[in-house]
Amino acid sequence: MSAAARPAGFTEIPLIDIAALRSAAPGAAAAVAAAIERASREVGFFYITGHGIPAGLVEAGLAAAREFFALPDAEKQAIAVDSRHRGYVGPGAARMYAGHRPDLKESFVWGLDLPLDHPAVRPERSLMGPNRWPARPAGMGPALERYFTAALAVGRDLARAFAVALGEEEGFFARHFSHPLARGGVIHYPPQPPDLGADQFGVGPHTDYGFLTLLWQDEVGGLEVRNAAGAWVAAPPIAGSLVVNVGDLLARWSNDRFASTPHRVVNRSGRERFSVPVFYDPDWESVVDPAPVAERAGVAARHPPLIAGEHIRARFDRAFAHRGKGGEGETDVAFARP
Repeated sequence: MSAAARPAGFTEIPLIDIAALRSAAPGAAAAVAAAIERASREVGFFYITGHGIPAGLVEAGLAAAREFFALPDAEKQAIAVDSRHRGYVGPGAARMYAGHRPDLKESFVWGLDLPLDHPAVRPERSLMGPNRWPARPAGMGPALERYFTAALAVGRDLARAFAVALGEEEGFFARHFSHPLARGGVIHYPPQPPDLGADQFGVGPHTDYGFLTLLWQDEVGGLEVRNAAGAWVAAPPIAGSLVVNVGDLLARWSNDRFASTPHRVVNRSGRERFSVPVFYDPDWESVVDPAPVAERAGVAARHPPLIAGEHIRARFDRAFAHRGKGGEGETDVAFARP
């Protein structure tokens, strides 16, 4: 199915059990790939169960993060986000869609922890390097690192299934994830008063920059996904599941066979909301080239090659105030189909 022929009006997000994939049994990737291919082509989002991450891992990290967000603002700002995008991002620092107000949220972010003398850490790779953790709560760093490690393992297995879904061998993407530009975050959304207007979001409409995102969300809800008809479809929490979505780089790599779908968060609950996304993105120097997938399908490549890290850094520079260009906002949906 071409990008232009995608169903216009999906009304729900598919759910896929990936237990077989995570078992590493022979043929498991192929068994799950068909469901992932359809969901990624028609929707760009799906829930996963059978992912194997114990509930206690995210709960421990979230408990520590709740303590952190309750600290005085001065203490949080003492570990404000740095040039590597590690640390605390306060309210008003991100605007994900041009023309809208800054996102109504605060967050703490970290990434693949690499020492400054690691070969993958270079001045031009400004998003790579060591993590920074607050002095308190003392257990926040270890708890979130444990969850992050488990989520990256799920990402590796999903990458195998995505490769098979494109008709490639299982290791097609694996060579691009030796030292991935992977990041994690805990996001706190305060209750959104109803009188803030139609242009205020917890996170404004956007697509994700990279390869794929794995999202844990609490019971409050608020995530919405836009279908091709322009309607916003709720992605409510499902106990024990994670939400997975295709990012711009995977959509491009697939030659637009997969959809990087616009989504947003609107917290209408009257309660605070928490989510924990993990962004599973390739090595900085990975060349994202749709030509091999296009050639296998017998069609022309729809995009030229690009360098993964340069693309992600450029998107960060436009979205975050601390990087000097936050006033521009995001330009929305670089590779998603309308």
